[in-house]
Amino acid sequence: MTAPLVTRFAPSTTGHAHPGTLLSGLLCWLAARAAGGRVVLRLEDLDPQRCRPELTEAMIEELSWFGLDWDSVEIQHRALADHEAALDRLAAAGLLYPCSCSRSRLKAIGRPAPDGGFAYDNQCRSRLLPATGWRSCSDPLRVRMPDTAIDVTDDSGLRITQHPARDMGDPVVRRRDGAIAYHLACVVDDARLGVTHLIRGRDLAPSAPVQMLLQQALHLPTPRYRHHLLLLETTGGKLAKFHQSVAVPTLRRHYAAEALCGWIAHAAGLTRDAAPVRPVDLVAGFSWDHLRAADRAITWDGVSLRTAP
Repeated sequence: MTAPLVTRFAPSTTGHAHPGTLLSGLLCWLAARAAGGRVVLRLEDLDPQRCRPELTEAMIEELSWFGLDWDSVEIQHRALADHEAALDRLAAAGLLYPCSCSRSRLKAIGRPAPDGGFAYDNQCRSRLLPATGWRSCSDPLRVRMPDTAIDVTDDSGLRITQHPARDMGDPVVRRRDGAIAYHLACVVDDARLGVTHLIRGRDLAPSAPVQMLLQQALHLPTPRYRHHLLLLETTGGKLAKFHQSVAVPTLRRHYAAEALCGWIAHAAGLTRDAAPVRPVDLVAGFSWDHLRAADRAITWDGVSLRTAP
């Protein structure tokens, strides 16, 4: 018997939902509902400087207004015990080490990483954890990556090739402020939730190789990956993620939920026109074959969304 599809939508709670948030949430939701599977909303709120409880509540309400429901809702910081248990396993395997390198040092080295940041040169790999263990360490903690190359093709046909230890450098798994870092929390939470299919924007594709190696180090299953198109805007003559230009509180003053869903579905290639529609109305005809492969440039003119020429 084939195991049921389980996916999750995991927006960070650093701001309100925007069109890109809604597209990604819609695709995760449709994939699960069309397959008779489960979809979990996981609110990623680990960054103590940028995440606020009121934004968590706003994200839940805005996605509900749009027409998305969930089989369960997870607040990521509540899984701290699981994240710390993973750090214990990495430390026991001799893979965890403290790092005193600053972001300014990495920027000064100037070696670009596939995710758009700066690659770490594994400068502190020879350092050891204090005898009292990682909990008494005030420096950020990194994981030693194996000398392994990743070459995979995801379910969208996107080929992902990377040598994480060289191209990205050993990842931080606990930050200087004590917060659990993205890569570790992501793989631990996905495994705990039983995620079988990981669906997200293609800007996150460079994260997949690092996460696959972390899954191997922690003896966790690797889900199937699918990376979808992005909604982009022109910023300074270049295309960038359509992120903070307009968010749901503003969009709600100009669109009913069904009208906004219809516009986004059409922009993504899921429908032939932008007629108002609810997410539930899209389930029966949902197919990944209908989704645009290429990113879509859009604009906001203060009243309505438009696809850019």
